[in-house]
Amino acid sequence: MRAMDAKDDSLERLVGAVLDGMEGPAIAVAPDYRILAANSHYQQSFGNGASVVGEPCYAVSHQARVPCDRNGESCPVRVAQVTRKPERVLHIHHTPRGDIHVAVEARPIFRPDGALWFFIERIDCCSGTGAGTDGDSLVGRSLAFRRVLDLVRRVAPSATTALLLGESGTGKEVVARAIHDASPRHDRPFVPVECSGLTESLFESELFGHERGAFTGAHAAKPGLVEAARGGTLLLDEVGDIPPGLQVKLLRLLETRTFRRIGSVEPQEADFRLVCATHRDLPAMVAEGAFRRDLYYRISAFPITLPALRERREDIPLLAEALLRRIPAASGLRLSQAALECLSAHDFPGNIRELRNLLERAALLLDGDTILPEHLPGICRLAGAERSDDGVLPLDEVERRYLARVLAEHRGDRKELAALLGVSERTLFRKLQSLRALRPPSAR
Repeated sequence: MRAMDAKDDSLERLVGAVLDGMEGPAIAVAPDYRILAANSHYQQSFGNGASVVGEPCYAVSHQARVPCDRNGESCPVRVAQVTRKPERVLHIHHTPRGDIHVAVEARPIFRPDGALWFFIERIDCCSGTGAGTDGDSLVGRSLAFRRVLDLVRRVAPSATTALLLGESGTGKEVVARAIHDASPRHDRPFVPVECSGLTESLFESELFGHERGAFTGAHAAKPGLVEAARGGTLLLDEVGDIPPGLQVKLLRLLETRTFRRIGSVEPQEADFRLVCATHRDLPAMVAEGAFRRDLYYRISAFPITLPALRERREDIPLLAEALLRRIPAASGLRLSQAALECLSAHDFPGNIRELRNLLERAALLLDGDTILPEHLPGICRLAGAERSDDGVLPLDEVERRYLARVLAEHRGDRKELAALLGVSERTLFRKLQSLRALRPPSAR
């Protein structure tokens, strides 16, 4: 740190003491990106225990030869030099154990005369996520994925209700789990509730529980999922499918934070962090009167829209590799380059769920250890058919052609086909209706 102030060794010791007093990795960085000091957390996390003083920060964190802003990422040091205010960004940092997502804050420090002196850079490792393929974390490197990750990182430490939006199969429950894992309630239960298809009696019984003898068949008292989530996180999945009559009961639970078991008069206190998820357009449902306006505003404090897989194609290789590690039947398998190119060209109407299903099926079809194009029937043939004589086909047309081909080849029922595509039966039904509407009358 002699470059910081060659005349005052006590200042060097003071800054070093400040960095060592911080809980996470932290460094002092000169305006030219040289690391002036680093605490032990940083050296262990990113320097493998060795000293990093004197090295460019981008060389340590990215193994790069140029600063982040010249390598496709926003540089908080560069931005803070202009704004003269603390700046935070989400980065992918290299560690001896692999690449990870981190939140980086660069805080400028000024001399008494107002001149810029150096920066204190703090690094917060994002738990439950990964830029690689190991573990069960969220996986991705694309800008769309990192935007979602940044929102997850911001909302997780709070008690604010998060509303996860996006198409079926985009991983809303996995994101909800990541919010829980990064929250102060991470050591308490994470309880998902599938709201689709629940009748009023089932909804109340599942959510609130019941006492013995409360109704026919209630031979013993049963706690509900609200009780099971006490101290933890309650995920209401497909909250847009809750009928209007049940929305009133849910709203009362959220507003009063109390509930009663069916057959009981004693109120109980509810203690959970709420996360909701849906593939539906809730504002449109509110306008149509199909979803209560007051409930919508109660659950939509912090909306997060998950991108479709076709909007983050660059993540497909990472996701495919991660899924092959997680699918029991696919352990030790790999994708050939040709098969990977087929997957990357596909639009995935069923999103990540469809990708997983395709890989699981391919694993059962092959005899060796490499997935080839022939193990992805339909997908690879489609990849070469996405162009017309006039150029690239619209995405809707590509999906219609794919559905028509799959429908012609599939010999099972609609439920099996929906499972293979990674969508719900309802979604498949709507898409098939659209397909039939476009056929000439003689072909129907």
